[in-house]
Amino acid sequence: MTVHELPGYLRGDLAPVPDEVEAVDLPVTGVLPPELTGRYVRNGPNPRPGADPGHWFLGDGMLHGVRLREGRAEWYRNRWVRTSRFTAGAPYLRPDLTVDLAANAANTNLIRHGGRLYALVENGLPYEVDAELATVGACDFGGRLTTAMTAHPKTDPATGELHFFGYGFREPWLTYHRLSATGELVHSRVVEVPGPTMMHDFAITANHVVWLDLPVVFDLDRAGRGGMPYGWDDDYGARLGVMPKAGGAVTWYEVDPCYIFHLGNAHERPGGAVVVDAVRYSRESFTRFWSGTADREEKGPVLYRWILGGSDTGGARVIEEKLDGRSVEFPTINNGKTGLPGRYIYAVTDSEIVKYDLVTGAAAEYRTGGRAGEAVFVPAAGGAEDAGWLVSIVTGPGAAELLVLDAAALTAVASVRLPRRVPAGFHGHWLPDPP
Repeated sequence: MTVHELPGYLRGDLAPVPDEVEAVDLPVTGVLPPELTGRYVRNGPNPRPGADPGHWFLGDGMLHGVRLREGRAEWYRNRWVRTSRFTAGAPYLRPDLTVDLAANAANTNLIRHGGRLYALVENGLPYEVDAELATVGACDFGGRLTTAMTAHPKTDPATGELHFFGYGFREPWLTYHRLSATGELVHSRVVEVPGPTMMHDFAITANHVVWLDLPVVFDLDRAGRGGMPYGWDDDYGARLGVMPKAGGAVTWYEVDPCYIFHLGNAHERPGGAVVVDAVRYSRESFTRFWSGTADREEKGPVLYRWILGGSDTGGARVIEEKLDGRSVEFPTINNGKTGLPGRYIYAVTDSEIVKYDLVTGAAAEYRTGGRAGEAVFVPAAGGAEDAGWLVSIVTGPGAAELLVLDAAALTAVASVRLPRRVPAGFHGHWLPDPP
């Protein structure tokens, strides 16, 4: 098969790299802030040479890490997450039709919680990895986690607790979980939804959890053909749910049909409304993306706002509004504002990092020299909401770069030249050294 005959997720910016490498004393352009002392690690699919997983989302997880210390870029290394699927070819669906939650790709995100670092994917257990990117093993929190774990858990800045969920193609369709600040699974409960919806993300506010019950659902025919076993279903409906953290029923709000992979944030207003900001796919833009023909710059997903309930809706129950017309993805925030009113959201186009001011409605852009990866916000100590830096791996045909921007001014501070091309991937995490 020639390069041009390969599927889109195996060529161009998405083409996997064939091996694991390491380099030290990386060249830096500009000046790395000494406050950036720690590790930036990004996750993403990277199938092994000759393998075709059937969809971009299904390739084996690979971590790309850069170690920064006191203005220097000490090392880069990339490592596959050694799940049981990767090392032993363990099947996710066993011959007896039970699911092996450890046999997953661990290819979507990372989070540090309770002193441990986890590589995440939404259809299985998290995999613990160490600071050098070596795999420790699958984690089920002492046998208490019996569902998959979302790749987008949320840390409550007030309590330090980690809120997350698991969904699946068998009942229970959706289960809510909560870890203590020290990493113990302390709460789980089933949330009733009508079917096996693909719920990639969710949100929390100060007092609530926000659910996305949207019309991309498990499809048995798709499952039989390989690839992603989920697709758009016009008959399923679309709604957002607001559930009290303290317990109680979910209040559901019907919305115009759409799909949401990633939320920016959510918060409560004094009049009782819950405000949700997220990147919204129409049926058309989702279908084009799912089929592998999407061009994010044309009729792609856009930043949207939903106002749910409360006096702000004037009895309409839901207000939906488009905040911007750019086709964007991977929204990020200052995580200290998770679930709270915040002014800024950062997102990326194929070639830009965008900063949204939700108070003024303004948007600033920084054009990158290649395909912009998710821009992770790293806060400066004791500063304003946007005081800090944005860190992103920029992918191109040659060697990739780790780009550092001043988040307030949206200007370049420094760039670290990496020793190789890095495929476009999913989500990253900044791991500051302990004080």
